Amino acid sequence: MSSVDLKRFQLEPETPFVHPRVASALAALTGDERRYAHFLSKASWVGGLVVLYQTSWESPGIFLLLHKFFHHSDLLDRPVDKESEEMAFLMYAAGFFGNMGNYKAFGDTKIVPALPQAAFERILRTSPVFGSELGPLWDRVKDRVYDLSPGAQQLGLGNHKGTTTYFSSNCEEADSEVAQRFMLHVGLPLENTRLMKEAGGGGYTVLLASAHEGEEGAPDHCKLGVHDFEGHKFTVKRGDYCKLLYRVNTYLLEAIKYAANDNQREMLKNYVDSFRTGSLDKHKEGSRHWIRDKGPVVESYIGFIETYRDPVGNRAEFEGFVAVVDKAMSEKFSSLVSSAETLLQFLPWERHLEKDTFLKPDFTSLDMLTFGGSGCPAGINIPNYDDIRQNEGFKNVSLGNVINAPVSKSENITFLSEADKQLFKEYKGKSFEVQVGLHELLGHGSGKLIYETNSPAPDLLTSPLDGRPLSSWYLEGQTYDSQFGPMGSSYEECRAECVGLFLCGNPIVLSIFGFAGEEAERVEYVNWLLMVRAGLLALEFYDPEKRKWGQAHMQARYAILQVLVEAGDGLVTVEPSADDILITLDYHKIKTTGIDAIGSFLQKLQVYKATADVKAAQQMYDRYTTPDEKFANMRSIVLAKKQPRQIKIFGNTFINKDGEVELETYEESAQGAIRAMTRRFEGDPGLWEDMRVLWEREDKYFT
Repeated sequence: MSSVDLKRFQLEPETPFVHPRVASALAALTGDERRYAHFLSKASWVGGLVVLYQTSWESPGIFLLLHKFFHHSDLLDRPVDKESEEMAFLMYAAGFFGNMGNYKAFGDTKIVPALPQAAFERILRTSPVFGSELGPLWDRVKDRVYDLSPGAQQLGLGNHKGTTTYFSSNCEEADSEVAQRFMLHVGLPLENTRLMKEAGGGGYTVLLASAHEGEEGAPDHCKLGVHDFEGHKFTVKRGDYCKLLYRVNTYLLEAIKYAANDNQREMLKNYVDSFRTGSLDKHKEGSRHWIRDKGPVVESYIGFIETYRDPVGNRAEFEGFVAVVDKAMSEKFSSLVSSAETLLQFLPWERHLEKDTFLKPDFTSLDMLTFGGSGCPAGINIPNYDDIRQNEGFKNVSLGNVINAPVSKSENITFLSEADKQLFKEYKGKSFEVQVGLHELLGHGSGKLIYETNSPAPDLLTSPLDGRPLSSWYLEGQTYDSQFGPMGSSYEECRAECVGLFLCGNPIVLSIFGFAGEEAERVEYVNWLLMVRAGLLALEFYDPEKRKWGQAHMQARYAILQVLVEAGDGLVTVEPSADDILITLDYHKIKTTGIDAIGSFLQKLQVYKATADVKAAQQMYDRYTTPDEKFANMRSIVLAKKQPRQIKIFGNTFINKDGEVELETYEESAQGAIRAMTRRFEGDPGLWEDMRVLWEREDKYFT
C-alpha cells in the first residue's frame, strides 16, 4: 500500500464544476413540452441510479451514506475553508455523485477521499442520525471506500485485475466465455444482464433487468428458468434493479400523457414493456419508433446503452438523457446529413463494405437538460443494435451546451508551443464541433458488417487490402460486440475518430459549418492538433503494470497519434525534455503524409471490422496501443502536468403549485454538485429503503 500514489486516486482540489446552460432553451418550450421533458428527466435520474449497482458493490451503500448525511446536515450552508478536511469531504462527495459511483466515469480508476478515514468518520458523526442510520452504513463500506489493493484500483474482471459488478466477485474470464456461448445458444441478448456464479458448484445465475420478478407473464424470448449447457447449470431470473426500474416506468407513463405524436407514445410504451418484462426486443421496438420521430423539440433516449465499462464489452450501462433542440446549429447538421452520400464516397474502402443504402438519420444539436448515468458525452450515435443500425437507421446528436461549456480560467494548455496554444484556445470549440459531427454521422454511421447471408455471398467479395476473396465474416447470431469483445468499444471509437480526421479538411464539410479561407485551414489544423495532443494525454489512462487501458476513447486517440508519428516525414513530432514535452504538427503535410497515413489505417480498421477478422484487428490495434519505451517514459511527465476533468452539474426540474415546470440550477462548486443530487430525489421517501434492499440482496455475490 505504501507504494500507491494516493493523489492518482483523489480528486484534485482545483477540479472545475460546470453547469451546461439550458434555461433559455427550456423556457422556449410549450407547457406540455416542458412537462414531457420533466417526466423524462425524472425517469432518467432514477434510472441513472442503476449505474451504482453496475459499478462496485459498495457504490449503492456510499450513495445512501452521503445522501442521508447531506439530508440531515448543514455543511452545505456554511463557509468551508479550501484547505480543510471538510472541503476534502465535500470534494469526494461531489466526485462520487458526478461519476455515479466511486470509479471515474472517464478512466475507470477508483476515487478515494483526500482525508484520513478517521477524519471522514468524524464528519459523519456530526450528523444527528449517525447512530441510527449512518453508522451501520459506514461500518459496511468504510474499508471498501479506502481500499487501494491492486484489484480495487480500477474496473476489471478476474484474478485481481479489477472490480466489476457485471460479474460476481468469483468470476473469471473463462466464466464470461462460457456464459457468452450459452446466451448465444439460447438467443438471449447480453446488454441488460449480469452474471453471478453460485458458490459450491451451484452453476450460474443470469440476472435480467426488469421491474417484474418471477416467471409469470414473461415473454418466451427471456428464456427464464433452468438450462443445462456444456455441463453447467444456468438459471435465468428476472428482477435485477426491479425497484428502480419500477420508478422509471412510473415516470415514463406520466411522460406519455404529454408526448407530441404517436411515435413518441409508442416509443415510450415499448420502453415501459422492456423495463417491466426484461425484454430487449421491446427496447429495440421502442428504438425503431425513436428513429422515426424526426426532429422532435424535446429529444431523449433511455435504457441499457453503452458497453464501455463491462470488462468484456457486452453488457451495457444504464443511461437516460433529455435535451432541447438548438434549431440554428441543427440546420448545419441537417446539411451534413444531406451531403453524407457524397462524403461517403471519399472514404477509403470499396462500395461492398458500405451499407447498401445510406439511411439518412436525424442529426440535431441539443442543449442537454438531463443526463442520468456515469458520464455525459459530447455526441451520441444510437441505437447500438447492429441490425437496426444497418437495416433501419440511427440518430446522431451533438450536445452543444456540453461542447461549449465554459473552460476553467485556470486551465493550462500543456505540451504545445505558444503559437499553437493561441490557435488552440481560439478554435478548439469550432474544430471539436466539426469533429463530433463527422465522428457521429460518418464515423459510427458508416460501413457495414458482412454476414454469411450477404448477397452476393461473402466469399465472392474481395478485400481491398490484398485483392483476395474474403475469408471471414459474421455468422448468424453474432454481433460486432460479441466478436470484438473488450477491444470493440475502443476500436470502433478509433474508426470514428479517423473518419473525422480524414474528412475534416473536405471543402464540402467546412463550407457546411460556415468556414472558408484561412479560418477553414485553422479549423482543420486545430482539429488534428486536438487529436495529436489527446493521444499524448491518453498516457494518463494506461496502466503499465497491468498493460491495460482504462478509457476507450483515449486508447483510440493514442493509436492515432502512433499512426501519425510512424508516418514520419516530419508530420508529427513528440519530443520530451527534462520535465516537459513539445508536440509539433506540420500543417502543410496534413493533406499529403497525414491523409495517406490515416486513410491506410482507416481502411484496415473498416475491413477488419466488416469481415469479423478479430485476429488481424487485435494484432494491429495492440501494436499501435502498446507504448514503446520512449512514450512509456513520457507518462510520468503527462501525469505530473495532468489537468482535472470537469464535473458537470445539471439542474433539476420541478412542478410548482400552478402546475408549471420550473428549472432549479446550482452554483458551480462541490457544494452545488451535492445540492443538485440531494434535491433530485426529494419527494420519494421510500427510495432509500428500496435501494438498501436491492443492495443487501447482492451481498452473497460480492462480500
